[in-house]
Amino acid sequence: MKIHEYQAKEILRRFGVVTPRGIACFSVEEAEAAARSLGGKVWVVKAQIHAGGRGKGGGVKLARSLDEVKSYSQQILGMMLKTHQTGPEGQQVRRLLIEEGADIKKELYVGMVVDRGTQRVCLMASSEGGMDIEEVAEHTPEKIHKVFIDPGMGLKDSEADDVARKIGIPEASLAQSRVALQGLYQAFVETDASLAEINPLILTGSGDVLALDAKFNIDDNAMFRHPDILEMRDLHEEDPYEIQASKFDLNYISLDGNIGCLVNGAGLAMATMDITKLYGGSPANFLDVGGSATAAKVTEAFKIMLNNPKVKAILVNIFGGIMKCDVIAEGIVTAARQVHLTVPLVVRLEGTNVDLGKKILADSGLPIISGNNMADAAAKVVKAAFAVTGVKAAKAKPKAAPAKTKPAVKAKKKAAPTKAKPKAKVAVKKSKAAAKPKAATKVKAKTKIKVKAKPKATAKPKAVAKSKAKVKAKPKAPVKTKPKVKAKAKANTKAKANTKSRPARKAAAKAAPRKSATVKKSAKKLAVRKAAAKGKRK
Repeated sequence: MKIHEYQAKEILRRFGVVTPRGIACFSVEEAEAAARSLGGKVWVVKAQIHAGGRGKGGGVKLARSLDEVKSYSQQILGMMLKTHQTGPEGQQVRRLLIEEGADIKKELYVGMVVDRGTQRVCLMASSEGGMDIEEVAEHTPEKIHKVFIDPGMGLKDSEADDVARKIGIPEASLAQSRVALQGLYQAFVETDASLAEINPLILTGSGDVLALDAKFNIDDNAMFRHPDILEMRDLHEEDPYEIQASKFDLNYISLDGNIGCLVNGAGLAMATMDITKLYGGSPANFLDVGGSATAAKVTEAFKIMLNNPKVKAILVNIFGGIMKCDVIAEGIVTAARQVHLTVPLVVRLEGTNVDLGKKILADSGLPIISGNNMADAAAKVVKAAFAVTGVKAAKAKPKAAPAKTKPAVKAKKKAAPTKAKPKAKVAVKKSKAAAKPKAATKVKAKTKIKVKAKPKATAKPKAVAKSKAKVKAKPKAPVKTKPKVKAKAKANTKAKANTKSRPARKAAAKAAPRKSATVKKSAKKLAVRKAAAKGKRK
């Protein structure tokens, strides 16, 4: 539920937030009397409607004399004020707020909403006050500062002071800003608000912090706890169809189309409106009868829809889960007979007792068009609506057709061969790479030679000598294993010799001749002995 600016300021004052003095008026005479009562030399005449952007629409005027107060009050009171939130038709002004002028040095923004992600109240503050916070969020989001308030602690002094500094409040005014921010938080919580804004929160020339404008939205589900706030409700600011729907616990929102929609469940209602648009129609309302709709509820829902002269056809889309299809079917038949239905009615039922529900509709004798599924029902209600308005239904179908036309499929098939071209290029590259095996082997050979030539891979000569000494120093090892160990050691030394550096090779060469010389001498001695033995025999 929305309330007016002067009512929101009354709530803020209860929680210690300072606001300019002002008086609500319902006539020009009351406006003049209010200005005299407030005194001073400057007054502000403000239109009171449930919409933002009143200043841009001409609903806020600065008066510097009592005559100007009277003149502006006559202009504004009763006018159809048009803003970006009222729509093109505007909203009639029935109340005024006459307020004392203020010395504005700086305009700031503070607001509070419930953040579902953190499940906490979020304080938003910005140095860019006096303008739509949505524009600030879109163009300069870095100028919006947030505090997620711990519900057990509330808004702490340090948090309030920190965010105040960030939006440009000087140290001398921190105490006043702390009171304003903590008061706003308390008002938000105590009134079960869904939105609370002070825009702008001003810093005056003398350093005072004032709430120059205020906006509150109160949670409808908490109204039973706030009878005092419920008395602030201004029915003139609400849609008459929505007021009637709220009396029967129906969720109704007026739209601009010509097809009335009656659905159970908000998600299904949104899908029903989407598919109606897809088939070329335009929904006239959002209407959710809930999961426990009775015949009386359905009857009132039909009355509300038919009171709208724009409605040319009605689509009922029900999924029987908690609510049974036979119950809703009986409600539809009863409602159609009571309101003397004169526009086409398309009904799509699915779920519990769907066959029984369809039988009730078929046996009613009423001209009810049955929809087999959502798409079929949407197509039929759009066709029926266009038939009533005198426009051919065929014009509505092309809007949905482009997404499923055959040319798109053919285009895909034609586009498929183009994908083969890059594959052919890849194959050519592969074949070229395969055609050069010799070059690849050469590279491999070169790399092997380089690896062998690396001095890092070779062992030092001392290490080789140590390995040999260790092999010879094994007296306990079996005789059979010694030759193998030596052979391995020799093989290792030979393999290592190939990779040795020049100094290592010279050291190995010096050691090798000693062994080979002893072998040659022993061989010569054996040869001499054999020759001598042969001579003696002869």
